[in-house]
Amino acid sequence: MQLRTIGAGAATLLLASTLSVGCASKKDEAMATRAEQAAARAEDAARRAESAASRVEAAAQRAEAAADKCERAFAHHVRK
Repeated sequence: MQLRTIGAGAATLLLASTLSVGCASKKDEAMATRAEQAAARAEDAARRAESAASRVEAAAQRAEAAADKCERAFAHHVRK
């Protein structure tokens, strides 16, 4: 899952940069808090995207299995 890796990497980079800068003043502290919240939102979004991709993949597998079943049934009836 490339999307999961990209999202998690971006969230980690954002969080690491936030922590490395530090909090020198109230303004910096507020900015750091916002950055941490944004990182948490990015991680949540990455998890949701991964979950959605998993559901889509499962649906595609079910559709492929149904298509194979129909093809076998059709081929069986054509031979008779």
